[in-house]
Amino acid sequence: MIVAGFVLTGVAALIHVYIWVLESLVWTGPRARATFGIRSDEEAQLTKALAFNQGFYNLFLAIAVFAGVVVFATGAPEVGATLVFVGAGSMVAAGLVLLLSSPSKARAALIQLVPPLLGVIALAIGLAAG
Repeated sequence: MIVAGFVLTGVAALIHVYIWVLESLVWTGPRARATFGIRSDEEAQLTKALAFNQGFYNLFLAIAVFAGVVVFATGAPEVGATLVFVGAGSMVAAGLVLLLSSPSKARAALIQLVPPLLGVIALAIGLAAG
């Protein structure tokens, strides 16, 4: 179950790296605009700085998860698991905030929160059993 937890939280981290790319690197491009429902170039330009900053939050959460897996694998399981729980747990919390504050964005919220939630559950079960 520990491996399953790391795979699921790793998938969640990759999703968050992709979100970082969309928000921080290509916000005004057609893919990001379609993904986030940005209707005009003016709206994209007006929200660019906000999206840039928000994208880095997503990147930092992904880095926490990746670092946790590496630290766990290199002999510090308590520290590694803590990093994974904090990074992935924050992803879940952010997804819940999105879901509750913008129900129309339920699909995006579920993409953001389900993989890390399943990963945290699997990791917790694996650590408790081991």
